[in-house]
Amino acid sequence: MGILLGGLLLFFLVHLLPVFGAREPIVSKLGELPYKGLFALLSLAGLVLVVMGKGQAPFVAVWNPPLFLKHVTMLLMLPAFILLVSAYVPSNIRRKVRHPMLLAVKLWATGHLLINGDLASMSLFGSFLAYGVIAMISANKRGEATVHPAKPIYMDVVVVLVGLGVYLGVAMKHYQLFGVPIF
Repeated sequence: MGILLGGLLLFFLVHLLPVFGAREPIVSKLGELPYKGLFALLSLAGLVLVVMGKGQAPFVAVWNPPLFLKHVTMLLMLPAFILLVSAYVPSNIRRKVRHPMLLAVKLWATGHLLINGDLASMSLFGSFLAYGVIAMISANKRGEATVHPAKPIYMDVVVVLVGLGVYLGVAMKHYQLFGVPIF
């Protein structure tokens, strides 16, 4: 469990630098490109530790989720994947939703908290949910809002179709990817 918690700590400390106002001083000392390289390296190291730690963590049951929550999670994951795609593909969805990536993370984490009652999973998904809430509040307080121009409606269709495709692909390969069967 220590490796999982250490990885989460590393990953989120790096990602919360803007929240703490520490990004700009570091960028002014290192420069933008070295900062981004260090950010990526530390984030990747954190993720590797999270994956290793989750795989090695003992199963400590905290609660036993009811079976019907599996369907709620599957429903939450569809807009999560569409929002994730919209964070990277210009569309009207991206224009209307202020923080699509953070909203996707919050939906993903909430859905997985609903169906995972063990301590390691609750630590993992709970920390991502907390991060999504904190980062969204912080970004809104900083006034970070990029104005995106209107896009043709077919771009929204592309985002939805790609999001649906990724959703189906992850659902079908969930066991191979994460060791947990969905179906």
